Amino acid sequence: MKFQLSLPSKKESIIVVGITALIITLTAIFVGYRPEHNLMFGLFLVLFFASKFTRKLAVALIPFIVFGLSYDWMRVYPNYMVNPIDVKDLYDLEKAWFGMNVNGQILIPCEYFAINYSTVFDFFAGIFYLSWVPVPILFGVYLYFKKQRKIYLQLALVFLFVNLIGFAGYYIHPAAPPWYAMMYGFEPILNTPGNTAGLARFDALLGVSIFDSIYGRNANVFAAVPSLHSAYMVVALFYAIKNKSSWVIITILTILMFGIWFTAVYSYHHYIIDVLLGISCALLGIAIFELILLKMGWFKSFFNKYYEYIK
Repeated sequence: MKFQLSLPSKKESIIVVGITALIITLTAIFVGYRPEHNLMFGLFLVLFFASKFTRKLAVALIPFIVFGLSYDWMRVYPNYMVNPIDVKDLYDLEKAWFGMNVNGQILIPCEYFAINYSTVFDFFAGIFYLSWVPVPILFGVYLYFKKQRKIYLQLALVFLFVNLIGFAGYYIHPAAPPWYAMMYGFEPILNTPGNTAGLARFDALLGVSIFDSIYGRNANVFAAVPSLHSAYMVVALFYAIKNKSSWVIITILTILMFGIWFTAVYSYHHYIIDVLLGISCALLGIAIFELILLKMGWFKSFFNKYYEYIK
């Protein structure tokens, strides 16, 4: 690992500083500037200007940065301003497909877990749900530092692509999560604050406010379909298998994937339908990327140039 102390070209510096300044300004005006933006933009700029090695890493991380910005910018024009919010139809479909007869009453799985839970499940549910974004990104960074940068770039770009497909789904079909229907009924109430739902038990168990701080910042609770929580580990696992990673890595990713799927329903943040659509979203994104985009001349050229820069 060589750290060559060399500044980027004047052209590169002007482009990067200019674009970063523009994004920061627009974010402050339209979204609201927060402390985590300092961390994201600051880290990128430090990496970009520190050395040739870190500059390659900064550029390699751009897909994940774009993901974060894209999610943030959905605050500007919420999905419920585009299409009607589905609260009741999704709940009724879940009950019809996956309803459980409990003492003569038909409950959706989320309602069942709301009254049947355990401390052990609460603990592992929190661990699983905390891994949904960090683990795929850390796995990608692991691939990067192991010099497996072509597979890293595939993972990073598919991660972003799957998110964009999922975000489109949010706008096509705005939908309330199960906890909303369980707490508020079937009438959509705009500006409803985020809720930790079943994950509150993890916070209470450890005496922390991790999920409370995460979901307290959720600007739009009507984005449950598809469940992107259920999609990310599918992407990571696919590229771990494609890369022929060790059985330890594949096993860990598999356990986390199934754990997140279970937690999504156990914590009543998602219906089983949401989970299935999230998995489908991941598989669709992988298929389009691998079978179509990588075979298209313009994209192949873009991919190869990107790879040449970061390798």
